[in-house]
Amino acid sequence: MPTHTMRAVRLHEHGGPEVLRYEDAPVPEPGPGEVLVRVHAAGVNPPDWYLRGGLTTMPGEAESTVSLPAIPGTDVSGVVESVGADVEDFSVGDEVFGLLRFPSFDGSGYAQYVAAPASDLAHKPASLDHVHAAGAPMSGLTAWQFLIDLGHDHPSPFQGTLHRPTALDADTTVLVNGAAGGVGHLAVQLAKWKGARVIAVASGAHEEFLRELGIDQFIDYTKSRPEEVVRDIDLVLDAVGGPESARFLRTLKRGGAQFPVLPGEFDEEEIAKLGVTVSSAQVRSNGAQLAQLGRLLAASTVRVAIDSTFPLADARAAHERAARGHIRGKIVLTVA
Repeated sequence: MPTHTMRAVRLHEHGGPEVLRYEDAPVPEPGPGEVLVRVHAAGVNPPDWYLRGGLTTMPGEAESTVSLPAIPGTDVSGVVESVGADVEDFSVGDEVFGLLRFPSFDGSGYAQYVAAPASDLAHKPASLDHVHAAGAPMSGLTAWQFLIDLGHDHPSPFQGTLHRPTALDADTTVLVNGAAGGVGHLAVQLAKWKGARVIAVASGAHEEFLRELGIDQFIDYTKSRPEEVVRDIDLVLDAVGGPESARFLRTLKRGGAQFPVLPGEFDEEEIAKLGVTVSSAQVRSNGAQLAQLGRLLAASTVRVAIDSTFPLADARAAHERAARGHIRGKIVLTVA
């Protein structure tokens, strides 16, 4: 068993990457239904820098669950160190990965040890190292819940209805905007797995990378505007989202759908006139779905691309890398 202190990255105040402090912290105690995981790698995701910057209430949650000092991080890969009561699926020594307690800011993944709900974890494929496994959970489950199966009955806080994925097959054309990023590069591969024709939108620097993932068409947004180049799309997955997202509506055929990963600004009249739907999901922890994704990762049907790795002590540098943008795949912290 570990000693009662561990090394972790905590924030005692909100601000820029400089507020991340690598220091001693208490080792958490796993409660009922939880396991203690010795973390080998932790993924870096947007909620980590939202929390650091001062966002403490999840969209859809009534109040903040954050108390300082807080340990950021939702995505981990590691080894089960001990098992709490009521846990049957995992044993000491099992290699596991997971998206922890999302949606909330209570993942606490940037640490040597984390107490994790067993239901949020899946067995890590033996062929996948901890770095690549730590890059998979949030981005992979986001792509999965938008494209394949929602897997829960919680509507997104940004819409009143449950998100419904579109059936993907050889007759479907999918456009992925932000295709080289964490969610985007996994969404591209899941759509190809389902047999769809995939158009990727990214900067030209990422074209070769995306062609290796099997895309059918590439649009360099620095040279042309996708909405002027393509038509009759069945599904747009906009992994960038935000205010500009509505420009993709006109690429859709009637009956098509647009899924913004981040909330955009859409005109209901335009959506109705075009005869399309706009729908969003909020990713949620789901060990069973992660196990399904794990089988695709084990078979190399889907792979996680790693943009860069940093030691846990250099979490600040990892966040600075994230802020520079143009990320290819995932940024991951390695934990000694």
